[in-house]
Amino acid sequence: MKNEKTSSEGTEPSELLPGQLMIIKDINSPADLRALAVEQLPQVCADLRTFLINSLSSHPGHFASSMGAVELTVALHYVFNTPYDRIVWDVGHQAYGHKILTGRRDTFSTNRTLGGLSGFPTPKESEYDTFAAGHASNSISAALGMAVAAKLKKDEPRRNIVAVIGDASISGGLAFEGLNNAANSKADLLIILNDNDMSIDRNVGSLNSYLANLTTSRPYNNLRDLLASGLMKMNLISPKSRASITRFNNSLKSLLVSEQNIFEGLNIRYFGPFDGHDVGTLVRVLNDIKLIRGPRILHLRTVKGKGFTPAERDPAKWHAPGKFDPATGIRLPESSDCPPKYQDVFGRHLVELAERDDRVVAITAAMPSGTSVNNMLARFPDRTFDVGISEGHAVTFAGGLAKEGMKPVVAIYSSFLQRAYDHIIHDVALDGLPVVFCIDRAGLVGEDGATHHGVFDLAYLRTIPGMTVTAPRDQNMLRSLMDTAISFPGPFAIRYPRGRGEKIADRETKEIPYGKGEKLRDGGDVTILALGPSVYDALRAAENASKEAGVEAAVYDMVFVKPLDEEILMEVARKGKPIITVEDAAVEGGMGSAVLEWMADNGINLPVSRLGIPDRFIPQGTPAQLRHLCGFDEEAIKTTILNTARQ
Repeated sequence: MKNEKTSSEGTEPSELLPGQLMIIKDINSPADLRALAVEQLPQVCADLRTFLINSLSSHPGHFASSMGAVELTVALHYVFNTPYDRIVWDVGHQAYGHKILTGRRDTFSTNRTLGGLSGFPTPKESEYDTFAAGHASNSISAALGMAVAAKLKKDEPRRNIVAVIGDASISGGLAFEGLNNAANSKADLLIILNDNDMSIDRNVGSLNSYLANLTTSRPYNNLRDLLASGLMKMNLISPKSRASITRFNNSLKSLLVSEQNIFEGLNIRYFGPFDGHDVGTLVRVLNDIKLIRGPRILHLRTVKGKGFTPAERDPAKWHAPGKFDPATGIRLPESSDCPPKYQDVFGRHLVELAERDDRVVAITAAMPSGTSVNNMLARFPDRTFDVGISEGHAVTFAGGLAKEGMKPVVAIYSSFLQRAYDHIIHDVALDGLPVVFCIDRAGLVGEDGATHHGVFDLAYLRTIPGMTVTAPRDQNMLRSLMDTAISFPGPFAIRYPRGRGEKIADRETKEIPYGKGEKLRDGGDVTILALGPSVYDALRAAENASKEAGVEAAVYDMVFVKPLDEEILMEVARKGKPIITVEDAAVEGGMGSAVLEWMADNGINLPVSRLGIPDRFIPQGTPAQLRHLCGFDEEAIKTTILNTARQ
């Protein structure tokens, strides 16, 4: 197709469109793929890209990462005997091609929908998905565990274990822990670094290419192992001296190519870098190194969004672009008559706070645009810190800043903050340091599913001594809580959901009285204690219950989960009416549990119905579908009001 500029984004249509799926229409498993000739694999890759572009343009998902991993995916399933051999994906953003080749092509349009395919690899969905892959940096540790298990069980034939990790994920602390342990083990583990941004070894010309090809060749490695084994049998070298020789070999290679890398420093055999989009070379290299013993790392250079010009030009914007025109790359706009997203309200107000107080600094963990910390980055680059996929470090770093008088604001998704739990306790709360946690994507996030729902934060935060835990019902209250948090002398958490707030007018913000909720509706039959945006569902449900059945429900916005507003609770207790708690969070240990604990401590016995996330992992779907599934949407609250009033 002829390239043409478009007026909206300066994009070009994909060279792959339109196109027939010449080969992958007949690939229903990796066994079908392995029956093909190597010469057919480039067409398989072209087919996969055509399929991904056509499907994801109307059924949105993670686009750029999967486009960049097409050749790698094809080569892995072509060379390795999956599912007997294990492929462990990190994060899973790049695994769409994997799903298509492993029997899920015809159901791929259900990706990220209720009752459909998960947006990430999950063993519950397919035997080819060897390990859950929603959070970054876990692949090396999980794959090492599998490799050690295969060795202990003496699996025959030899079971190959492959971890696929990206250049961002490998910066995470868990990945380095896995690398360190892998280096000290004798497990047969292949780690593939899919490097689409950060260069670990630069291309230094013909000598580097020659050495890369030499060190991956099967004759070279057979001779290398044969010599080492022979010298050990002759007692000329020991395992310890063999390790020294390996270090010398790595040092000599580093000298020749004027490069050193961390993997060879750890005594992990390193191969590369290679072009990750040359499927023929990938097949050859994987075949050559797959039977080498011990831990190895294969470094591939790839391009995020490969094969679709708009995504190649701006991979960050095309990480998860929503719906788009597959022929032009024009992204379909959202309605202009929409309230702002919570993250955008946070980002703008953070800048306002920083303008008022030069002690305010912002920290995020590889999500500046996802959290809207990029607003702060643009305005105050010296006071904004993106620490990469290192949530634990982000929290402890914030603690150090707070200790020296700064006012750090840590913006991290709820499900990712789980990774920093010990740091919150030990490095912030223990010393009562004034760190503000702005917890984005709290509650049911929708299509990303179980790995990304931020439903546990209330339970895991409210048990920490000295921690303040809050949730705004709308955008104005988010800004007011940020004002309150910045002036508070201890750790302060604000959780807010993904997506847009209510259609309300902006108002001037002011600090909220500490530990105080708000009565929003009177009613003498039932009392609703709600939290966060669920307050609006509770108000609408109460109005409908009144109109339909004359049942009057009082509605309170608790605002604070810790500390609870005890004046509200005593007022509610004196009424003696049944109580309904509503929260977009796990009911086990959440606000409803806190209310029950307070009542037990104060000798109050009233019926309490807790609505929220039940004690199970919730699948993917739209937020509205999932609130209905979990039983705390507007209709479910109204039904609970009516049923409670009849008791």
